[in-house]
Amino acid sequence: MEQMLKDKVAIVTGGSSGIGKAIALAFVKRGAKVVIVGRNQERGEKALSELLQAVPEAKLMFYRADVSDEERVRELVKEVLAQEGVIDIVVNNAGITRDNLILKMTSEDWDQVLDVNVKSCYNLCRAVSRSMLKARQGKIINMSSVVGQKGNAGQVNYSASKAAVIGFTKALAKELASRNINVNSIAPGFIETEMTSKLPDEKRKEFYKDIPMRRFGKPEDVANVAVFLASDMSNYVTGQVVTVDGGYL
Repeated sequence: MEQMLKDKVAIVTGGSSGIGKAIALAFVKRGAKVVIVGRNQERGEKALSELLQAVPEAKLMFYRADVSDEERVRELVKEVLAQEGVIDIVVNNAGITRDNLILKMTSEDWDQVLDVNVKSCYNLCRAVSRSMLKARQGKIINMSSVVGQKGNAGQVNYSASKAAVIGFTKALAKELASRNINVNSIAPGFIETEMTSKLPDEKRKEFYKDIPMRRFGKPEDVANVAVFLASDMSNYVTGQVVTVDGGYL
């Protein structure tokens, strides 16, 4: 496999499972050094073990952090820069859901989703921007969702957070473009992850009717787009939202 990310240093938040882990795997297969960030130490170590089994020569590390914590994120970036000297790629993939109808949604559910899904992007992008500006290069990929574009009943907090990620991406892309830093977003549709695997068969069939390709995507489908956006192939692409949804929107 072509080493299009050879020796690039990447941070992938929410990288211990699902889409994040698939992105980390796709990156190390193409030669990148990857720092996986997550809140659960056990899950992080398990992800490292699985990735090293798949790519024994992979350069990987796990960093335990809550990315909604600004100080913790600053420490993470400082440590990676001290060790590697540069951060070339950032994937803001960490995200949570706290679904409910608005009449039943608590302010805690609202705040937590916005903190993890949006403030984490601000925290990490702010922390890495100085080093990227100095290096005059960088790739930032922020994970949105089709519900940030379409909305979904019972997910006003999640939909709002993912729409905010799109606005954040477009604004930051304009701020950093003159220094050769690309900022883009990926908006996945229904992807085969731990969350969607819990859906009953009848519910899945309902969703299939709305997806022209009549199936859910795979984490690898999103990871392949992340590889493109992280590589030199996307050097003239910035401020974009790439939807990976089998035609759902």
